[in-house]
Amino acid sequence: MISAGSLQRAVGRHRSRARLGATCLAFAAVLLAGCERPPVESVQRGYRGLGMEQVYNPRTLAAQAGINTPPPDSPPAPPGGPPSSAVFKNVQVLGDLGVGEFTRLMVSITSWVSPAQGCTYCHVPGEDFSADTLYTKVVARRMLQMNRHLNNEWKSHVADTGVTCFTCHRGNPVPPHLWSAQPPHQQASALLGNDAGQNRAAAAVNLSSLPYDPFTPFLSGSNEIRVVGGTALPSGNRNSIKHTEFTYGLMMHMSQALGVNCTYCHNSRSFADWDSSTPQRGIAWYGIRMVRDLNANYVDPLAATLPPERRGPLGDTPKVNCTTCHQGAYKPLYGAPTLKNHPALLGPAAAVIPAAASQKP
Repeated sequence: MISAGSLQRAVGRHRSRARLGATCLAFAAVLLAGCERPPVESVQRGYRGLGMEQVYNPRTLAAQAGINTPPPDSPPAPPGGPPSSAVFKNVQVLGDLGVGEFTRLMVSITSWVSPAQGCTYCHVPGEDFSADTLYTKVVARRMLQMNRHLNNEWKSHVADTGVTCFTCHRGNPVPPHLWSAQPPHQQASALLGNDAGQNRAAAAVNLSSLPYDPFTPFLSGSNEIRVVGGTALPSGNRNSIKHTEFTYGLMMHMSQALGVNCTYCHNSRSFADWDSSTPQRGIAWYGIRMVRDLNANYVDPLAATLPPERRGPLGDTPKVNCTTCHQGAYKPLYGAPTLKNHPALLGPAAAVIPAAASQKP
């Protein structure tokens, strides 16, 4: 005869097994659901056996789709009409546009740059819109000059796709991905001295062993970007290990900025060999020089115009790098031809003029 205690223990064991079985079934369901997620894809870009493959994670692409989708645009303005310079005062860059296209571009710039602030981000309410009262208007004028210069003079990098204000701003008054020169950090011991831009937890390229500021020497300055020397030491190859680490820091930045592997540009058989590299390496070469041009001739001169809170820790203007435009996509906005709807930004290239002559409010 079964006692009441034995019966209760048997029922308890049965319930425990049932709960364990339900837990296992739930875990199996989660695993099976994971198997149904889109697999990571690889695309072969070179000869077999060289590891020249690009890896694309559909979940990463889906997460980036929102920030890399251009916004709806207004229809083109009717052609004709008087030039904007004959109707409005103090139009220094877009005076060649008709009034209709000028007004349309102003509305588009507002949606690209300051959708929350509206026109008052650059203009004082109730004041003549021709006044250069706010520094933001002076900066915007310079950025329009830069935009036209970029679309005209750097087709070697942007081709006919071009860029607009939205390419960098994405609905933000200040582009979300900029960089500034960083002050040197001293090591704890006076014997060790400067840390030479390495081994800091908050690394710009998320790799603390690499220099945290590879941008100043390569995207502001024009230091040689090289790892392998052309001659054996010591007969001319002066590329030190530290030089190599700075180069790797820049390369890691470019890889993250575009969401690609190293083999997007390089042949893994010989990373230094140009003859066996992909065409994208040449486009990237022009892109580096384009960024140097923009930082030196359009961005840096604005330091005297910006208020202190908009400058970097050393007082410089926040500058652009690859992430500023690409933001994780191999082509900004995945190659959406935004310039096609705004040929005004492909207008006459603006001459590079000193900041002192044009940037004072």
